[in-house]
Amino acid sequence: MDSALTTVGLPIALGIIMFGLGLSLTPEDFRRVARHPKAVAIALGCQLLLLPALCFGLVLLLDLPPLLAIGMMLLAASPGGTSANLYSHLFRGDVALNVTLTAVNSVIAIVSLPVITNLAIAYYDQGDTVSLQFSKVVEVFVIVLAPVALGILARAKAPAFAASADKPVRIGSAVILAVLVLGILLDQRENVGDYLADVGLAAALFCAASLVIGYVVPRALGIVEGQAIASSMEIGVHNGTLAIYVAVEVLDTTEISIPAAVYSIFMFVFAALWGMVVVRLTDRRRAPVRS
Repeated sequence: MDSALTTVGLPIALGIIMFGLGLSLTPEDFRRVARHPKAVAIALGCQLLLLPALCFGLVLLLDLPPLLAIGMMLLAASPGGTSANLYSHLFRGDVALNVTLTAVNSVIAIVSLPVITNLAIAYYDQGDTVSLQFSKVVEVFVIVLAPVALGILARAKAPAFAASADKPVRIGSAVILAVLVLGILLDQRENVGDYLADVGLAAALFCAASLVIGYVVPRALGIVEGQAIASSMEIGVHNGTLAIYVAVEVLDTTEISIPAAVYSIFMFVFAALWGMVVVRLTDRRRAPVRS
């Protein structure tokens, strides 16, 4: 997939999205980890341990082709996306916790993403076909985190600009991801039917399970409703653009980006439906009991 969409558009798209993340960050978002260590630890535990294990079980159960299976694991290792904050806001989640989780997880992913992806590459014996060198991943994340730093600086120096740009950037991020997904599917149009047949069920199940696990596990461990909703959206709404970027630009294999593209289609729909379900359940629990 060597086109202007990937060589120019994809890096710019990722830069805009990460700049938007930076616009929403302040030093307080990192200090919040110390004030809510339990909520952060549980959400990160789900993200870094439960999700990769669940995803690996799914790809084995559904017997995905090697490159698509690696793409699923790359997706599972990707941090939450900025759209998670928007969904959390819409469905009464703790948006401040979302911002903290996205920031922390994006930094942790510098190590966790290459480790998980390389384990998948080794398991499927695809080392001769694709290679995710740690030095290359660090280079990618430096490129990714630079716009985040610029966004933080812009917010500190020009808070009015940051406030006015926040919503347009969030909406633009969703539009950019939609364009990337469409571009990948068009690029692979001859094989897209086979890809959807192979990975569609896995992506749908993984998306639904991620959203549910992200809510149920924190609630079961005593996390309050708003923080559990934030965790659910953070864990279910992945940074698909980052996964696509790594697949196309670092691994140089469009097929590995297919799971992230397909997942993104389900993600926007499932997150909205799940948010409505959670809000309805919450309202029902809070409703006064009639005697």
